Amino acid sequence: MEPVRRKALVDAALRVIGDHGSLAVTMSDIARQAGVSPALAHHYFGSKEQLLIETIRSLLRQLRNDTVTALAAARTPRARLSAVIRVSFHADQFAPETIAAWLAFYAEAQRSEETRRFLVIYARRLRSNLLADLKALLPADAAERIAEGAAAMIDGLYIRQSLKSAPIGIEASIALTEDYLNALLATASPSPRSEKGRPLRTTQGQMT
Repeated sequence: MEPVRRKALVDAALRVIGDHGSLAVTMSDIARQAGVSPALAHHYFGSKEQLLIETIRSLLRQLRNDTVTALAAARTPRARLSAVIRVSFHADQFAPETIAAWLAFYAEAQRSEETRRFLVIYARRLRSNLLADLKALLPADAAERIAEGAAAMIDGLYIRQSLKSAPIGIEASIALTEDYLNALLATASPSPRSEKGRPLRTTQGQMT
């Protein structure tokens, strides 16, 4: 029962943060959303801060698991790049309350070293997953430049999605990122490894 209640509180925290658009919520707000008492919420997490940290951990865990699954199904470096892009805009990650929660955590990272650390982990994972397969297709310097650009584009589309007056859908966001990647791949020189047809290293699980 404890794991179920802990997950219910984490899910409730995500919804409440998303509704408020900030972390300025109370344990009572979260407990009410989860249908439990504030005392029980404190029993499981000790403090609101610990519950919020577990919430961001949960987001990262889900993103990692989705990425590992998607990479396992992809067979080529280019297919794995598309898998990383599609996972980034998965319906669960691109839900309005989830986007609002991510933005709230980014704001909190200006004050909280622990929150900043988790967001740095996210940024490094995304860049590493993109870079690993770009290096199989391009020289290292071009791969690094394109990985940085693609990661920035993904994050930027999240910010744009938060502007409710001008939302961008999942498929449109994927298409924009794919167009960016295709344009740069078409103009960059291929990696010697890909030209010679040597076996390409897989990246399943790397920094995911």
